[in-house]
Amino acid sequence: MSGLDSGAAERRRQFAEEARSERPDLALLCLLLGAEAGPVGPAEAVPVTPGEPVPDPYGIDAAQIELDRLAGLLPYGSRSPAGWASALAELLGERCGFGGSSADYQRLDSSLLQQVLRRRRGLPILLSVVWIEVARRAGAPVYGVALPGHFVVGFGDREHPVLADPFAGGAPLTGQDAELLVTGATGAALEPSMMVPARPLEIVLRILNNIRAWAAARPERTDVALWAVELSLLLPSHPARLRYEHAQLLVQRGEFLRGAAEMEEYAEILAEIEPTAAENIRRKAHAARALLN
Repeated sequence: MSGLDSGAAERRRQFAEEARSERPDLALLCLLLGAEAGPVGPAEAVPVTPGEPVPDPYGIDAAQIELDRLAGLLPYGSRSPAGWASALAELLGERCGFGGSSADYQRLDSSLLQQVLRRRRGLPILLSVVWIEVARRAGAPVYGVALPGHFVVGFGDREHPVLADPFAGGAPLTGQDAELLVTGATGAALEPSMMVPARPLEIVLRILNNIRAWAAARPERTDVALWAVELSLLLPSHPARLRYEHAQLLVQRGEFLRGAAEMEEYAEILAEIEPTAAENIRRKAHAARALLN
């Protein structure tokens, strides 16, 4: 992860620290993740006196303020889980226009919280993050539900939750609807384990996996793939194979020595479990070093 400027290195440090805290802040992690894509555009920045630096170039503070503002628009007073779901759908889905379509899957900014708040469009999981963070600030019993292929939100009793689909503007989901979503995505039946509330770090890793998948379909965007993998590696729990993916990306980007060294480190880890695979990776490391000749 060398080559980062001081600002980027500090954001990475903050991301790693927050990920290892006792109660990780989902919004902050998503905003630090979004900052990896670069500063917000000039037209989106807060107006300042000419010649002065933009005080919040990555939109992190502005996004937190916007989440607070949205939460403040919810009617005050106690309500049932169904009442919370209805209030969020009316505010975020109807009044504010948060939602998604198939076209949003083709855009990187659909996975960046700053941009989702600005555009009010995004992937199901990012729209769910908006719902979770707005509802949480207002005191709602809300949580994410990581259904395979389609992230939604739940309210109230986790054994019998009230479900809503932020991607569809907050449309309510019955148990049968959830079953159909899962069957359509996987061909399998809905399992009780799929309804367990998603923890913040699970949500962040799933967002990073989406970004990696987006970049993998665009070979010219190894820059995006690299930061997505590097952030994934900063999480306290991540698939070990990401270290090999990181090494491959370094080689693709011309950092042959670093890539080869990381391949060899990963091969050492793998050797006792899968010696044949480890030897194959060592050969790839040797080939990467040979590219310097």
